[in-house]
Amino acid sequence: MEALLGNERLKKGLAAAFAADRLSHCYLIAGPAGSGKRSLARILAAAMECTAGSGRPCGVCLQCRKVLDNVHPDVITVDDPTKKTVTVDLVRKARADVYIKPNEGLRKIYVFPRAAEMNAAAQNALLKVIEEPPDYAAFLLLTEAAERLLPTIRSRAVPLQLAPLSEAEGLSELAKRFPDRSRDALAEVWSRSEGWLGRAVQLLGEGESLAPETRSFADCFARRDKLGLTELLVPLERRKREELIPLLNQWVELLSGALAVRAGQTGRWEAAERIGRSRTSAACLRALESLRRATALLQGNISPGAVCGALQVWLDRNE
Repeated sequence: MEALLGNERLKKGLAAAFAADRLSHCYLIAGPAGSGKRSLARILAAAMECTAGSGRPCGVCLQCRKVLDNVHPDVITVDDPTKKTVTVDLVRKARADVYIKPNEGLRKIYVFPRAAEMNAAAQNALLKVIEEPPDYAAFLLLTEAAERLLPTIRSRAVPLQLAPLSEAEGLSELAKRFPDRSRDALAEVWSRSEGWLGRAVQLLGEGESLAPETRSFADCFARRDKLGLTELLVPLERRKREELIPLLNQWVELLSGALAVRAGQTGRWEAAERIGRSRTSAACLRALESLRRATALLQGNISPGAVCGALQVWLDRNE
């Protein structure tokens, strides 16, 4: 359980379920990017496969070690990262595999890292098996948007909602992982992470690096170059949703930095300094809101083409 920071109430409830051998066959693990969904899924899978008599998952038995090292043959990820959605064919393949008994473990566990990316057909295909699965089968559904799953699926899953960490918990962990960073630098990043450790680690890991598209966005926005923004956004219409969201998040970070510059602080990136010197706070705020709306639409399954088209209009109006 130590791999999952914070979330004491959730961990206490799971520990009691492990001790009483009351594990569900289906869990819905919800939380934003960087909240620890994958860590919790590994803990659950290890607990289901653990051969220790008590204190599951023990973390030391062969079954636990294989799960935690991501090499257990009976813990199966149902996803194809090259596709925008989790297709019905992929779910049907997993459904057929369910009826083959475990290779070596106590359970056969199917992990859906992008559960909300299943369309209605794929979700209905999954529903057929989670309604009456073999007694050795288990399903871990991970999502940032639980409301996009069918109510019939949600009703058959035990919900596990991850919570943000406290500032003390977050800063303590960041100090361990980034001992070379100052307390002030860690605190500044934590203030922008909204309490999610994974997000803070990503921000710190980015260092001074910016995607080329982000540098182009900064140049065009700082110069009020509407044509340049259009030429930047049009090719992005062909990007996959999972590629576009992190990019727009970086643009949000850039504009947040520009607002900090407008407030008299030092910008993390020179590009943010440049925007802060050339654009008003009101202009940065309007663009920031447009980017957040665009990201929300992408997370709501609107196509990248439609979102980029809308973003062109919103940014074009931003004077």
